[in-house]
Amino acid sequence: MIFTVEEINRDAILLPGVSLGYRVYNGCGRVSGDINLILSSLSVPQVRLLCLLFFFFFLKVSHLSTCACLSDRRLYPTFFRTVPSDRYQISGLAQLMKYFDWRWVGVIYSVGMYSEEGTADFVKEAKKEGICIEYSLPYSQTSKKLFSVILDTLLESSSNVVLLFMSLSYAKSFLSEIETYKITGKQWIGTESWIMQPDLASADRKHILHGAMGFALPQASIPGLGEFLFGLKPSDDPQSAIIKAFWEEFFDCSYSPSNTSTICTGAEDLRTVSNDYTDVAYFREENNVYKAVYSVAYALHSLLQCQNGSNPTTGKPCVNKNEVLEHIKYVNFTTKNGVRVLFDEYGQSVALYDLVNWQMKEDGSAEVSIIGQYDASFPKEERFRLKEDVIIVWGGNSILPNQVPRSVCREPCPPGTRKAINKNKPVCCFDCFKCPEGTISNQTTLMISVIFLTHKETPIVRANNSELSFLLLFSLKLCFLCSLTFIGRPSEWSCMLRHTAFGITFVLCISCVLGKTLVVLMAFRATLPSSNVMKWFGPVQQRLTVLIFTLIQVMICIVWLTITPPFPNMNLNYYKEKIILECALGSAVGFWAVLGYIGLLAILCFILAFLARKLPDSFNEAKLITFSMLIFCAVWITFIPAYVSSPGKFTVAVEIFAILASSFGLLVCIFVPKCYIIIFRPEQNSKKHLMGKIPPRTI
Repeated sequence: MIFTVEEINRDAILLPGVSLGYRVYNGCGRVSGDINLILSSLSVPQVRLLCLLFFFFFLKVSHLSTCACLSDRRLYPTFFRTVPSDRYQISGLAQLMKYFDWRWVGVIYSVGMYSEEGTADFVKEAKKEGICIEYSLPYSQTSKKLFSVILDTLLESSSNVVLLFMSLSYAKSFLSEIETYKITGKQWIGTESWIMQPDLASADRKHILHGAMGFALPQASIPGLGEFLFGLKPSDDPQSAIIKAFWEEFFDCSYSPSNTSTICTGAEDLRTVSNDYTDVAYFREENNVYKAVYSVAYALHSLLQCQNGSNPTTGKPCVNKNEVLEHIKYVNFTTKNGVRVLFDEYGQSVALYDLVNWQMKEDGSAEVSIIGQYDASFPKEERFRLKEDVIIVWGGNSILPNQVPRSVCREPCPPGTRKAINKNKPVCCFDCFKCPEGTISNQTTLMISVIFLTHKETPIVRANNSELSFLLLFSLKLCFLCSLTFIGRPSEWSCMLRHTAFGITFVLCISCVLGKTLVVLMAFRATLPSSNVMKWFGPVQQRLTVLIFTLIQVMICIVWLTITPPFPNMNLNYYKEKIILECALGSAVGFWAVLGYIGLLAILCFILAFLARKLPDSFNEAKLITFSMLIFCAVWITFIPAYVSSPGKFTVAVEIFAILASSFGLLVCIFVPKCYIIIFRPEQNSKKHLMGKIPPRTI
């Protein structure tokens, strides 16, 4: 603070004709400062400023008060800070746990407003990110009972990640108590208040603090501060008891003559001392002090610019008795070390943190390494970032550097089982039940896509427009996936999505099949003398055909959703003792129009494929399309009476069955024969064979 005040006073532009002074007070075990004005000369502007001295006692700019409660402008209208609010740290901690997929965590917090409110806010934020809290336990330095509960919980809990939300003094006390117990297998997460205190490390705490993580104030360089600190001498201020006490502690000497101690000369060199004071490579909290003092100076600078009763910064008259407060709200400047300073409507500056990782050494000391950053100026999902190619040391007994500890209440359900929420447990502690026979999902669609992709240059794939074949495979994937929209509690969006997604994806699928059928017909007509029909039905025309047929269905769905869209409904008609949640169609005309258009295209495709089934070709795809359309039409013809007569939840089951059955029919009939030739009859995968030019075998 003294360094910054003197630096400002040397600046002839920032506060010309005005010198800042300071008065230092001892409060709550630490030295703090309130800045007052000491005028170097009296003139009209300075006399006006003298009247404002009283109001400086009400303007507070904190460099270390992080409690989110202080952002309440109703209670603290004159409070500003250059340290981030805990609200940002809490958001960062939740993002950190989400990033590493730590969904099952414990919290230990110290008693008092700082930790209690911070923990409550963290629990809320964690819930938003899908993170469950196994336990949240208070710690007090004077309560053995609370510590006993914590100890038992740590030994028995299943969560492997523990957040230690405490102030520095409580963290010291807690670690000194817990270090004698072999609490292993935990990844500890610290808060900003203690995570940058490597002096907490010791050989007895290695099993706890090794791999610990947390957010710290960002490190910064302050030009000239290192030289200023090293140049400090007791002779600079002989009356300062603080400097004398400071000097006696650092050099183990005394200004009072004694037989047991060395006499301080005042000429000792601070560069020979190694401690926090002489570590001047980077600064953290000190940079917040630097910004706080400059913010007051810039507010005064703006005040001094008032001319003709008007403030050039705010545009308001300079007659308000709280002028300094009004001016500091609008400061916006960049310090000499390149840090931008401004305050939002809650008196907070831009939040920026370093993500640090404790890497313990054999002697029990710790190297605190920066492995990432959290910047609140970015969108929420982009605020947390890890450094590239950074080495992270993990807690929780992880042996490999890249082995991230797991902390989940339940691992994801394996294939063949389904997830079910247990009402008596947190949402992360779901149950896994075996799927009924015939409902287990598989990867058959995907497998065919891989086969076709790896053999895309072979004749059987390239025949009859391979582009349409891949588009058909893609549309079939969508058909299978759209059945998922029918599962779960109906909502406004899911009701609109399930029928429109089904209608559009199936039209895209049938349009591809129709395009392939037309290609077969046109290809045969093209072999006739003087026929140039393929000129008018090339790849471009085939794409347009698929696009136009699909866009018609899109327009039908848009009209349906615009006029009377489907909506969630509680059905009381079928069961007196049960309420069935379902999706009402909204407009039956819209639903049957979507279904009717699919049926129209399917019938048209079936007729064309039936006409082309006997065309000469060793591999006439029209035969396969005919059979697939026969299955498709049969499924949907039987769907209509089943759908109309099925009550409540059975309606959804009928729809899902029809979607899956017709999709599998298309997939198996059109693609399985080709896959059979590709894998088991590769000699038939040739252009001559497909064109029927293989001579008959002779015996």
